[in-house]
Amino acid sequence: MIIKSSQRTVFLVSVAAVAAGIVMISTFIGFAPSSWHALMARTSGSIDSEIIWQIRFPRICLGLLTGAVLAVGGMAFQAVFRNSLATPYTLGISSGASVGAALYMKSGLRMNFAGISGVSVASFIAALGAIGIVYGLTRIGRAFSATTLLLAGVAVSFFFSSVVLFVQYIGDVATSFRVGRWLMGGLEVVGFVPVWQFLPFATLGLATIVGLTRELDLLTFGGEMASARGVAVTRVKKAVFFATSLMVGGAVAVAGPIGFVGLIVPHVGRTLIGPQHRYLAIFCLIAGGAFLVACDTVARTIIAPVEVPVGIITALLGGPFFLVILLKRRTHEVESES
Repeated sequence: MIIKSSQRTVFLVSVAAVAAGIVMISTFIGFAPSSWHALMARTSGSIDSEIIWQIRFPRICLGLLTGAVLAVGGMAFQAVFRNSLATPYTLGISSGASVGAALYMKSGLRMNFAGISGVSVASFIAALGAIGIVYGLTRIGRAFSATTLLLAGVAVSFFFSSVVLFVQYIGDVATSFRVGRWLMGGLEVVGFVPVWQFLPFATLGLATIVGLTRELDLLTFGGEMASARGVAVTRVKKAVFFATSLMVGGAVAVAGPIGFVGLIVPHVGRTLIGPQHRYLAIFCLIAGGAFLVACDTVARTIIAPVEVPVGIITALLGGPFFLVILLKRRTHEVESES
């Protein structure tokens, strides 16, 4: 049931309050439960204080940023492609980044670049390469259509996935394990350095998408309708493509490929708050981050002291969710035909 226009502000405030509650719960829950005193005693040097400020808070902040990026990116791509099943990884960003990470692990290198891990650098560069390839393929025919972009992304994604499998096959056991673990996604960080490094990409991408919410509303009705209402369709599509690709590439470089966040959160938002993107974008910003933090809290506590990669939790939720969407679409198509 869609919430009425007059209630949307109250609803969004409520969502923000729930998100704040999830953050607080996630702060204190874990294999080593922490107290409020440990949170306040930042300078005490106690183990509990270090766990909160050096492990849990950075992890929560990274989860908030990554979840927001994936949810808003999914919302934007679903509007541009006019396909409710589109996700931030549709264009091969995830598989491209996976190739970079796999090749780096296979090389056996152990390097840092200005405090950034070599895996993150390699995966981000490969993600940018995948973006460039997809964009180049669309320009061969001198057309920047959503259909061409989508098909090119799917083709590139399959190719890169095959490369990752090849690297795993020819690698040793340790390499195969590291690549497989990275492909599951995770928010395991120590300190805020990775968060600060990811923040500029997330901020730039999110600001761009939020600034184009009116155009996204019109694009959902088709390019001709949007153009008739004064939207520079090609320019807007390019802006959405590059902004989303940049911030998602940064997210994958830091946290690995975490699937289904960009599918679940926008769909829930449309069901609760409606399709208007100025409201839906705010919902995705808040709920996307809170959803991923909640999933990560479950992942690190469900079989503690062993931590489950958060990508497994999102996939367990996203798989059935995806099937429900497919069944609803099929039911709607059958009803329309009859």
